[in-house]
Amino acid sequence: MNWQPSASLQALRARAELLANIRSFFAERDVLEVDTPIVAARGVTDPHLSNVTVKLCGDGLSQSEYFLQTSPEYAMKRLLAAGSGSIYQIAKVIRNDEVGPQHNPEFTMLEWYRLGFDEYQLMDEIDQLMCSLLGCKASKRVTYQDAFLTVTGCDPLTAQGIESLRCWLVKRDLGDWVKDEADPDTLLYLAMTHYIEPTLGQTEPTFIYNFPASQSALARIHPDDPRVARRFELYIDGVELANGFYELTDAMQQAQRFAADNSIRMKQGKPRALEDERLVAALQAGLPDCAGVALGLDRLLMLKLGASQISDVLAFPIERA
Repeated sequence: MNWQPSASLQALRARAELLANIRSFFAERDVLEVDTPIVAARGVTDPHLSNVTVKLCGDGLSQSEYFLQTSPEYAMKRLLAAGSGSIYQIAKVIRNDEVGPQHNPEFTMLEWYRLGFDEYQLMDEIDQLMCSLLGCKASKRVTYQDAFLTVTGCDPLTAQGIESLRCWLVKRDLGDWVKDEADPDTLLYLAMTHYIEPTLGQTEPTFIYNFPASQSALARIHPDDPRVARRFELYIDGVELANGFYELTDAMQQAQRFAADNSIRMKQGKPRALEDERLVAALQAGLPDCAGVALGLDRLLMLKLGASQISDVLAFPIERA
């Protein structure tokens, strides 16, 4: 049995240096480091994510089943609503997901929220962090719509464009199911992951922004174009590194999105997810105007070291845990 770490001592030292530099970056900006639970009473409703559950049997518990968190987002927003000011967290998170070159069920996430920022100001700050940590060029920014038009020639924001995209994908011989797929977001996701993402960030970091409103997650809808949400993602060398939002602050809209997520989950044959009433209550109390982002630290370290496998930067990936 192989008991040794999969990462080299050099990689482990590089991880420690990376974490120290991140903490220094935020200390200089007076952003408070916080710590929130990895075990919580609620998970996420997002149809694309699955929480790992744990059963606890100690006295005084209000329930028996709890959820390992896929992100510290909900708890951090409760802190924001309680008056924390701008905050960040270096968190271990768990996702019931695949294992692969860029995926491990347990990984490290850097998540931060900046009061008074919109998505463009937060992209500026991410740029500063990437230049500091990786020594890379300043980023370029491309709308989701333009990224699709460049690679596929199809407009992802119109019904006609979605049908054109279906025909474009059918020609790629991905399987007969593509021509019968009724969900536009499935087609968009397929094109994005297979054909667009690999082209992004090859010469400089690239932000894709103004995602379709149907993929808004916890972002605000754009007031000038209701077809898009104020969401962005960062890509470097074809790797998705960060996902950020100009954050939704409306409690009623948040509750509606939870319900919509569960409707999709049921159509997909997935169990209904418990909705986080504490997050909704925090929004009702008043979430400050802010932008937030989650960034995968293991992938960032892979880019810094030129590693091809996430196991190269983890002491003990799931196969050795």
